[in-house]
Amino acid sequence: MNPSSLCSVQTFPPISQSALLYRHRKLAHDSTAGVRRRAPYLVCAERSKGASMRSADDYHATLKALKSKGRFPRKSLGQHYMLNSEINDQLAGAAGIEQGDVVLEIGPGTGSLTNVLLNSGAFVLAVEKDKHMAALVSERFSSSGKLKVLTEDIVKCHVRSHMSSLVGSTYSKSRNAKVVANIPFNISTDVIKLFLPMGDIFSEVVLLLQEETAVRLVVSSLRTPEYRPINVFVNFYSEPEYKFKVPRTNFFPQPNVDAAVVSFKLKQPSEYPHVSSTKSFFSMVNSAFNEKRKMLRKSLQHICTSLEIEEALTSIGLLATSRPEELTLDDFVKLHNLIAKE
Repeated sequence: MNPSSLCSVQTFPPISQSALLYRHRKLAHDSTAGVRRRAPYLVCAERSKGASMRSADDYHATLKALKSKGRFPRKSLGQHYMLNSEINDQLAGAAGIEQGDVVLEIGPGTGSLTNVLLNSGAFVLAVEKDKHMAALVSERFSSSGKLKVLTEDIVKCHVRSHMSSLVGSTYSKSRNAKVVANIPFNISTDVIKLFLPMGDIFSEVVLLLQEETAVRLVVSSLRTPEYRPINVFVNFYSEPEYKFKVPRTNFFPQPNVDAAVVSFKLKQPSEYPHVSSTKSFFSMVNSAFNEKRKMLRKSLQHICTSLEIEEALTSIGLLATSRPEELTLDDFVKLHNLIAKE
C-alpha cells in the first residue's frame, strides 16, 4: 500500500465503549463551553507531491456530474455527496472488501463510493431512489460488467429477492454479501431495522451515519437517556463497532453535523438470543420504553399482572422496581421468556 494513502484510522486500536462514551460527553461539554472541537479519528497523511489521485471524485467532478443531468442535491432525499475519495477508501476498507465480494450499496449518487468498490474487485448491487442519479451511475460504469443498478427506494426494496437472484450466478452460497453505504441521515433507523436481521444473507453492514447516531448505537450504556429500544435491537442482531469520524466538510452540500462510520457484524440466525417470538420480544421492549419513567411492573401490565412481573424480575436477579433503562439485552430476553404468553 502506498504510504501516502495511509490514515490514522487504519493504525489506531479499536475504540473502547467507555472511551467513546467519555469522548462523546466531553465533546458535548466542550461545545457548550465554546471550546473548538477536534476530529482526532480522521487524520490522513498527506500525499507526496508526485502522488496521483486514483479517483477524481472531488468537488468539481461532483458538480460536473450533477450538472450533466441537470441535478442539484435534493434536501427531501437527504442527499449529501462525498467529496473525499480517501474516505471512500477507508469506508470500503472498514468492510474488508475483497476481490469477488458482492456488495449492496445504498444511494450511489454520482458513483464515488461505487468506483472504489468496483476497483476493489467487488460486484455491486446499487439501489438508487433518484432516477437521474441511477442513470448517471449506470452510464459511468456501463463497461465494468460488475454493476447492477436498481431504481428503487431502499426502504421499500425487496432486498431478499434481489440478493437471491445473485447468489447462484455471482458468488458462492457459503459466502455472505456485505452492505457498504453513505446513506441519507434521515433513513438511518429504517436501514438498520431492514438489514440487521439479514444475517443469513449479509455478513457485515458498514454505514456512514450522523456521528451522534453512531455513538448512540454503539455505546448502549445502561441508565442513560441514550439507551433506547434501538440499542436492544442492534445488539440482538449484531456486534456494532465505531470505526472513525468524518468531518462535515467532506460533504456537498455541507450538513450541519459531522458523520461517522459504524460496522455491524451480523449474527447468524442460530446466534440470536433465544426467544419464543422475536415479534413478541420487541413488542415487549418497545412497550417498556414507551413509558420509560415507569417501573416495568406498571408498563408491562398488559402482558401479565404486576405481581408476576415482580416475581420474574427478582428471579433473574433484578429489583422488583426495575425500569427499562436498567435492563441489558440478556435481562430483557430472560424477562420475556418468563412472562410472555404465546
